[in-house]
Amino acid sequence: MVVKESAAAAASRPLVRELFTSGLYKRNQGRMVRQATCIAIWIFVAAGVWRFHDLVLESMLGEENRAAGYLITVALGACGFWFAYRLVNWPKFADFLISVEAELNKVSWPTQKELVRASIVVIFTILFLSLILFLYDALWKLVFGWLGIS
Repeated sequence: MVVKESAAAAASRPLVRELFTSGLYKRNQGRMVRQATCIAIWIFVAAGVWRFHDLVLESMLGEENRAAGYLITVALGACGFWFAYRLVNWPKFADFLISVEAELNKVSWPTQKELVRASIVVIFTILFLSLILFLYDALWKLVFGWLGIS
């Protein structure tokens, strides 16, 4: 007999218990944000495991135990990938990511024309303010030079 867990019970489940399950929490909600988050964590894990292998394992194990170093690296990578996959399906975190995607869907994104126009305004404002600050700096340098301070 299969007993389904309620959403409230699933949301209160601790992360350690969640690591040893395989189900997906609210499978069709917040998919894009959850997938992007999982991929970002996977990249972070892969970079960390690679650096760990290069900096620690190769110096500790040496050439004679190269296979053991690769085995440890693959095992750490697999654990990190599984942790990331389970983390984005942990009910507390998944609910947060679902609400993030809901808020992103409410955003009114600018058109390309509006984006270009706003970018041009920002760039010219920065250039104008840079020019004013340069002129103030040159003026004060000239005044302090006449006064013999600099």
